[in-house]
Amino acid sequence: LNRGFTEMHCMSGHSNFVSCVCIIPPSDLYPRGLIATGGNDHNICIFTVDNPAPLYVLKGHKNTVCSLSSGKFGTLLSGSWDTTAKVWLNDRCMMTLQGHTAAIWAVKILPEQGLMLTGSADKTIKLWKAGRCERTFTGHEDCVRGLAILSEMEFLSCANDASVRRWQISGECLQVYYGHTNYIYSISVFPQCKDFVTTGEDRSLRIWKQGECAQTIRLPAQSVWCCCVLDNGDIVVGASDGIIRVFTESLERTASAEEIQAFENELSQASIDPKTGDLGDINADDLPGREHLKEPGTRDGQTRLIKDNGKVEAYQWSVSEGRWIKIGDVVGSSGATQQTSGKVLFEGKEYDYVFTIDVNESGPSYKLPYNITDDPWLTAYNFLQKNDLNPMFLDQVAKFIMDNTKGQTLLSTSDQFSDPFTGAGRYVPGSSSGSSTIPAADPFTGAGRYVPGSASNAVAPVGGVDPYTGMGAYQSAAAKVENIYFPKKDAVTFDQANPTQILGKLKELNGSATEEHKLTEDDLIILEKLLSATCNTSAETPTAQQLQTLWRAVNWPE
Repeated sequence: LNRGFTEMHCMSGHSNFVSCVCIIPPSDLYPRGLIATGGNDHNICIFTVDNPAPLYVLKGHKNTVCSLSSGKFGTLLSGSWDTTAKVWLNDRCMMTLQGHTAAIWAVKILPEQGLMLTGSADKTIKLWKAGRCERTFTGHEDCVRGLAILSEMEFLSCANDASVRRWQISGECLQVYYGHTNYIYSISVFPQCKDFVTTGEDRSLRIWKQGECAQTIRLPAQSVWCCCVLDNGDIVVGASDGIIRVFTESLERTASAEEIQAFENELSQASIDPKTGDLGDINADDLPGREHLKEPGTRDGQTRLIKDNGKVEAYQWSVSEGRWIKIGDVVGSSGATQQTSGKVLFEGKEYDYVFTIDVNESGPSYKLPYNITDDPWLTAYNFLQKNDLNPMFLDQVAKFIMDNTKGQTLLSTSDQFSDPFTGAGRYVPGSSSGSSTIPAADPFTGAGRYVPGSASNAVAPVGGVDPYTGMGAYQSAAAKVENIYFPKKDAVTFDQANPTQILGKLKELNGSATEEHKLTEDDLIILEKLLSATCNTSAETPTAQQLQTLWRAVNWPE
């Protein structure tokens, strides 16, 4: 009895790697359906099932095509690193969806006519109708990598922030699922129900039932790139070792005892790098011996580390078989713990500091995690956004961070791992989710952000309390680096600016000013001319009147 799959064709048509594949359902013209593939050569190839050469090639994207989804009547939606999605009908591009500011990693056509979803490295998901963006879903803290449709009203997303989110089409996030310890690359839903599977950079396939992670299957490869649930409920996964594996609940389709033993042997010989954080903090000296495996596990997928003859081994509990299965050897475990690394854990990630912020005496206190590689102003801004607090506190919170960290900053060294898809530093659990290597851009000018030297002297009603010990926030013993921002003794120049946005903000602030402080329409026109002349590097010299108005605006609203 052959339970496996046999290769029918080897199709070729791309000049570089293929990054996504999608089935276009059968139609009158093509009763067996079509296969679409997106590649690094910026093209999409369309194949018939029985021909190894493309039927036609869709050209239009300006970078790698990394996601495809098919809909009714032969429509195809593609997402690309060029930040756009395109809608194709047969061999023609019908429309281009523009609005994301980074690569579009995931696309899905919804069951309701004309509705489409795109997920991007800009951390957002957008809902499109007839080519227009209807809604933007925000909540993920890192690149959105996968989308899956639950019903006409609900969908799932997975991201590099190691979380899965369930959304309503109306915009509300209904649930966040945690379980993975690293990037989640792919998500797929079981037919006729809301259960789903996910795969990621933590060597695992996870099966979610009723909102809980019901089973974890480890694989002998670090990156499990993609997963797909077949109509019969079997799960197919593709991993970085170049092997496709199929998992089933059906006894008839289960692999032979020899094949299962070969898989377990391969798994037990895998090397697990403790730096990935997949198994949490590992201190080899504190680990028990082999006798620890005599105690049964408490849940499926539970991991247990033991020390045997000086080697650290990782085991996972299988409920169905009632035994511990070896999932690999842990190599080079450093024995770093929270105490020795000087890090504080918050929401499962490690930080140099976790402050408790009291915004007002009667209200609740908020936790503010911070790494010394982060920008204090950006951290303060994100903290206020996340907790829906008044932006007026920005100066105070940023100053509080700098005062309590003594202005420490560390130059970020490039991470030794890089995401093979994006080329960016691989997400390592316990590190801050914001990339600290990129300086924050000024939202008005688009250039490097100017940090004012005149931070408000008012002390925020804030207590720097360690949430674990109740004592002063623990400071990691990092080298004290002189503060590069303060004091600022010379003028700051910007290479580029966006005059429209600057003027827009000025008008917005002017609208909320009191009558006696308001700038007149004439003043605004004068400032617009001055801005335009400055930004266009023209030879025009500012007039005395322009400078006088500028001086008023600089000292405004006092």
